[in-house]
Amino acid sequence: MLLKKILLMLLVSLLALTPALPETAEAKPVSPDFVELAKRLNPSVVNIRTAKVVKPRANTGRRAPHPFFGNDFFNEFFAPFFGDQFQQPQQRSRKEQSLGTGFIISQDGFVLTNNHVVNGADEVLVKLSDGRELKAEIKGQDEKLDIALLKLADGKSTFAAAELGDSDALEVGEWVMAIGNPFGLSQTVTAGIVSAKGRVIGSGPYDDFIQTDASINPGNSGGPLFNAQGKVVGINTAIIANGQGIGFAIPINVAKSVVSQLKSTGKVVRGYMGINFQGLDQSLVKSLKLPSDKGALITNVEKDSPAEKAGLKSGDVIVSFDGKPVVADTDLPKLVAATPINKQVKVGVYRDGKRRDLILTVGLAKDAPAEQTAAAQGEQAGVGISVQELTPELARQLRLRDVRGVVVSEVKAGSPAEEAGVVRGDLVIEVNGQRIESIAGFAEAVSSVRKGDMVRLLLRRPNGTFGYVAMKAE
Repeated sequence: MLLKKILLMLLVSLLALTPALPETAEAKPVSPDFVELAKRLNPSVVNIRTAKVVKPRANTGRRAPHPFFGNDFFNEFFAPFFGDQFQQPQQRSRKEQSLGTGFIISQDGFVLTNNHVVNGADEVLVKLSDGRELKAEIKGQDEKLDIALLKLADGKSTFAAAELGDSDALEVGEWVMAIGNPFGLSQTVTAGIVSAKGRVIGSGPYDDFIQTDASINPGNSGGPLFNAQGKVVGINTAIIANGQGIGFAIPINVAKSVVSQLKSTGKVVRGYMGINFQGLDQSLVKSLKLPSDKGALITNVEKDSPAEKAGLKSGDVIVSFDGKPVVADTDLPKLVAATPINKQVKVGVYRDGKRRDLILTVGLAKDAPAEQTAAAQGEQAGVGISVQELTPELARQLRLRDVRGVVVSEVKAGSPAEEAGVVRGDLVIEVNGQRIESIAGFAEAVSSVRKGDMVRLLLRRPNGTFGYVAMKAE
């Protein structure tokens, strides 16, 4: 009897444990409920239609070809006989239209989209998910970030607004969903994952894109990229021509940082240092005695700029700005631009292999891009060049002002300089940190260089950019 009770208790225990067994197995990722997300989020996404009037070109008076003659000689010959038939028809102004996407960010009708969707438009019409079409006013534009803020004209309605998320917290591999107006097909939903973050695609100094394989096509521009919780994490902006599964979105945190300025003033004011800079490679790291290749190498400091007043110099490597690390050279423009004007910040640099901190007062950015990255020049160069004095005539030909140095007149064939891409017309400003103002100064600077030594040159390239090059001397 006792044995039966024990067996019965064991059986009951096993049955109780059975439902829990699957929970002990390895958990499998579950995709979001895209059906529920689409229903909930569609009302916050709008289609944007713009129109602008294109004026005709001035009439040159050139006669149009007669239908029976395709030859200019015959056209001119028969013109006196046919008169006005040969005159061009009067051209009229025409209206160009384009389509895009946007999303509502506040219940009172503010809409975010790409600047290129509405730039130059004479009229902006916004179509809501319920079919209503409203006029919209362009409240602010930021060409550098390609962001525009619109305001719906209907001040009586309350609109469904999308919730803005945190793009910094976004992880590669997360599910994302795009809603937009590709090729004019309204309220199209596509889904995919975050393929990469921090992409630089050459659109400007503040590149910092989210890459996704969620399908994005022409007409999606300005539309929202949602995460699995239904929060906006990006603004769909660009695609690679002929590419599949490669789309780019502006991180929503970047947009959030400028929305208040666009709303209040219609434009964005950015911080400014006044430098040119470039990235680092292993040759430069060794030459500059740096602990790593992280940072931005200053190649030029503008006269009377905040950087010059702070004591920054060509050859300094910026590794931190206002307490934030500068890992890649592309990090610096974004950090500077986001800093309030007149704020004093600590700039961490390496100079002569030693770490130091300088205090810089951030200035107001000019119309031109505040900080420009020097173009990479391929492999770096050593001494394998002939130089000549920078005469006033040569300075005029090379369009040089307020810059001293010697001009590269010849690059030795097969030399490291040739392999590095040094060309005639490059201006040598520094050799191993020593300023060069004459041929004698250049000769003195290179006289101590021995075979196998690292040589670092600061060059002003023919295209106007500044850049460091470094390599072993032969």
